[in-house]
Amino acid sequence: MSDLAATILARLGGAFEAARDPALAPAMVAYMRDQFPFLGIRSPDQKVLARQVLAGLPKPDEDDLRAVALGCWALPEREYQYFACAYLRRHARLCGPGFIDTARHLVTTKSWWDTVDTLAAHLVGPLVQRHPALVATMDRWSTGDDMWLVRTAILYQLTWREDTDATRLFHYCVTQAGHRDFFIRKAIGWALREYARTDPTAVRAFVHAHTDRLAALSVREALKNIGP
Repeated sequence: MSDLAATILARLGGAFEAARDPALAPAMVAYMRDQFPFLGIRSPDQKVLARQVLAGLPKPDEDDLRAVALGCWALPEREYQYFACAYLRRHARLCGPGFIDTARHLVTTKSWWDTVDTLAAHLVGPLVQRHPALVATMDRWSTGDDMWLVRTAILYQLTWREDTDATRLFHYCVTQAGHRDFFIRKAIGWALREYARTDPTAVRAFVHAHTDRLAALSVREALKNIGP
């Protein structure tokens, strides 16, 4: 581990532990359906502490980012994973195509929507946009057995707007239209709703063409802002 990554993790552990609030933690655990333990640090306070942890430190390289992310993922409390997601989001442009393997590990480990969605839109998305060969990886994820990789493949273009590969997005959505899990049905609707900001006509036409296959939740979410 690099000196920078070690410094960040040491500072982070000290700052977060000092801010631990056992009175707030149970409500956070309950909100996340008892998936993870929490320190009990509110989101605004996490952001303040993160700025303090990173103050005066140099820009990381890809190895630093990987070490910090994996170090945070090894810690039990969820606030550490939130720090890692924000750090990766801030520096996603520094990552090469090989970082997709680290992204995969993060998506499939300690998986829940709160980290997966950030990783999908703000780490995996920029990686694929900068390294188009990774589209083949998204194609594989979109039909795999891991629900969170499927969700990531559906959502990675969430912020692409005019650059969205609509054909690919629609293909992923129709391929997974019958998925039994709420998180996939919701992701389909969310991805379509976001793309509808760019091309509402295309989204409306796609939904109408596949109403018999799409879940009601997906249809409702897709058309929320544009109507039937």
